[in-house]
Amino acid sequence: MRRPRRASATAGRGSRVGGTGGGRAVSSSSAIPELTAADLASALESGVPMQVVDVRAPARVAAGRIDPAPAGRFHNIIGSRLLACDTLEGTGIDPGLPVAVVCGLGNDSQALARHLGRLGCDARSLLGGMSAWMALVLARPLQAPPSLDRLVQFDRVGKGALGYLLVSDGAALVIDPPRRAEAYLDDARTSGARIVGVADTHVHADYISGGPTLARALGVPYYLHPADAVYPYDGTPGLVEYRPLEDGESIRVGRANVVAYHTPGHTEGSLSFLVDGAVVFTGDFVFVNSVGRPDLAGKTAEWTEQLWESLARARRDWPREAVVRPAHYAGNDERRADRSVGRPFGPMLDTNEALRFTDREVFCSWVLGRRATFPDAYRRIKAVNIGLLHVDDQEADELEVGRNECALGGPPRV
Repeated sequence: MRRPRRASATAGRGSRVGGTGGGRAVSSSSAIPELTAADLASALESGVPMQVVDVRAPARVAAGRIDPAPAGRFHNIIGSRLLACDTLEGTGIDPGLPVAVVCGLGNDSQALARHLGRLGCDARSLLGGMSAWMALVLARPLQAPPSLDRLVQFDRVGKGALGYLLVSDGAALVIDPPRRAEAYLDDARTSGARIVGVADTHVHADYISGGPTLARALGVPYYLHPADAVYPYDGTPGLVEYRPLEDGESIRVGRANVVAYHTPGHTEGSLSFLVDGAVVFTGDFVFVNSVGRPDLAGKTAEWTEQLWESLARARRDWPREAVVRPAHYAGNDERRADRSVGRPFGPMLDTNEALRFTDREVFCSWVLGRRATFPDAYRRIKAVNIGLLHVDDQEADELEVGRNECALGGPPRV
């Protein structure tokens, strides 16, 4: 195993805010009502008619916004323009509905929420701004297969990114955690479980993994396929310490066997994890409505062939009743009634366009016709995730801004 230099990018704890049970916290310095990211998410998901006024520059908003807000209740109004308004006329803001005011870090939004209050709005500043929204992780308990006692999907709503905690007989495995993994640790602690391993389905490009640091802090293995322990753009070996996990090998978690399937295509070392034939954690290999794009490293033709082979194997070998639990989603149409993301593999064979192809050449042509640009930050994030680059928390937050663009077939849907 290679031992990395210490990377500060994976350190840091999100701030906790007390007194938010009623949906707002009041800053002693500003006396402006503040809404936490968790309370805003809860309000939007439960259908509370909340408006969002994002006062950042349009380019910043295009890179990442609060997607759960319906289009008619989301307003992008630059702060200076909003301050110049003497009335709400022409802003589109409904004075009869509460407003969450959003900026980058939650500073400018306080003054703008005060201004909207003078104009007759029930306005609240989003505590921590978009930085807090991007870091927010919501825990969604799932139905656990027989060998697991608890299964939780962690939804990072700002990224459209998903991770998992699997608990069996007091042992726990973490899959695809973010840098700030407190929610995973808290859930394991509440469940009385000891984390015995951390696994990444692949080396992520859209966010910095918390896997290596979490595993090192807990003194447990960090699992990764060795083909992903290199920088894909030039073949430089990574410096991250990991436990190699090959096709067909398994991770023992209590009484559960978490079986690894090598499913290259999105990356060369992409893994999917099957438990009890009932649930499969697919990373960025297969999503509910798409598949992982094979064009993130300049090897599109080669990786498209690998993707075809992996899909053919999955269609041949995976149980139709196994519920696919991916690492990302593109829109709320991929959610189930319980707000979790996933779908049984059998129905996906009919509803997921990429899974319906039966001819290799037609499939490859279809993929190549959907090539697109991707954020420049993805190259840097990959380097961080294998220990070749070290960034502080501020730069890490900047690198991670915006929803993922890991699915084949166009921009994320909201």
